[in-house]
Amino acid sequence: MVETNGLCKEFRDKTGVKRAVDNVSFLAREGEIFGLLGVNGAGKTTTLRILSTVIQATSGTATVNGYDVVRDSQKVRASIGFMSTSTALYGRLTGKETLEYFGKLYGLSQARITERIAFVTEKLNLGEFIGKLCDTLSTGQKQRVNIARTILHDPAVLFLDEPTSGLDIVTSQAVMEFIEDSRAQGKTIVFSSHIMSEAERLCDRIAIIHDGHIGAEGTLAELKASTESETLEQAFLKIVKYERELSLA
Repeated sequence: MVETNGLCKEFRDKTGVKRAVDNVSFLAREGEIFGLLGVNGAGKTTTLRILSTVIQATSGTATVNGYDVVRDSQKVRASIGFMSTSTALYGRLTGKETLEYFGKLYGLSQARITERIAFVTEKLNLGEFIGKLCDTLSTGQKQRVNIARTILHDPAVLFLDEPTSGLDIVTSQAVMEFIEDSRAQGKTIVFSSHIMSEAERLCDRIAIIHDGHIGAEGTLAELKASTESETLEQAFLKIVKYERELSLA
């Protein structure tokens, strides 16, 4: 459902060229939660922005739901829901108005918009605040509206960039339960995080990304076995340390 081959992304500033994504290749299968695990600045968000067609790669290719992210960008966008930590809501719209607006952007009929708003309102427990202005909502409430916006058109693929960032433990649990439910429905989910416990709970397979490239990939059991570690955190630290040593060699 999501495949990348040799993705690279370079940015230029006053100091020169920075390669934010460096030869990234992976495959996320249908009905799977695929984790991109890395520290802040590792390249997770840039990779997801390429896959969601927000930006184009400098080189390499990627397909989502069978569509090339460059040649078939409109079909890719119709196939995905993308939620980033930088995604903002329109403060002067209510939660319901926000969902209606995005439903129209997605090209849904009014009947389908009404049906899907009812579904996400129940699924994400939006009822008590969906009629309030987004500017007045708490961080957790805004995040739930954002998730509702992301899934309103019932996409086959979800890109979730640190979806629990800034949330309290109760709201975080609700978000993770939603992600698990989405997998049960057969959706493909690419999930980025730097929180080990979330990755351990949610991910079927994990790619550890550091300094723009993938240092290791596998199931939780495979990553622990290959690094002779008892926990994902230990495995992660060993892989990152090894990658740093390689870069300094």
